[in-house]
Amino acid sequence: MSPPVPIFEMTVPVTAPDIDGQNHVNNTVYLRWVQEVAIAHWQSLAPADAREKIGWVVLRHEIDYRAASNLGDEILLRTWVGKASGIRFERFTEMLRVSDRLPIAQARTLWVPIDSQSGKPTRVSAEVRACFST
Repeated sequence: MSPPVPIFEMTVPVTAPDIDGQNHVNNTVYLRWVQEVAIAHWQSLAPADAREKIGWVVLRHEIDYRAASNLGDEILLRTWVGKASGIRFERFTEMLRVSDRLPIAQARTLWVPIDSQSGKPTRVSAEVRACFST
């Protein structure tokens, strides 16, 4: 998974509610981070009218866990859009521990745009696609 440009980044802290019985970040938290960084990326680049008209749903998540993260860690979330075909958009996310840049997880997610009014799958304009393409 080698990231093309543009890459969107944000940092999140590991907080007490993120920790599970094994005293590290629970796997469901990684899913939440994948969604949060995807939404932040969309909101940062998509035109206002597209943000109002289009929502996103997930078809598939694949996550590979590389190392544990713990309470007090800061995690760098990096995301970018991969292949877009029809109405399926591939998105990649890398999660790295800020203190040592150690990769802790990576994800590949398939997203589908939906019409905010009808809830049905919809196409994305070439203008919007261009905001997320290399």
